[in-house]
Amino acid sequence: MSSKLKKTKEELFMAKNNQNNRSRNKNGNMTVEEAGRKGGEATSANHGREFYEEIGQKGGEARAKQRNDNDNK
Repeated sequence: MSSKLKKTKEELFMAKNNQNNRSRNKNGNMTVEEAGRKGGEATSANHGREFYEEIGQKGGEARAKQRNDNDNK
């Protein structure tokens, strides 16, 4: 393995570690940001693209209905 590639992996590890440290509050507990990111990753791992397409479609339809209802008042 080249030293340049090895250095890159080390740099990636350090960057990830720094990101995790920034996501913790002063007590060392998980922040809302960290919880949201972890939840999003878990949802993404459990559901495929179709899931996101379906909820996006439902959200768009619901928003269109809201706009329509407000226009009719």
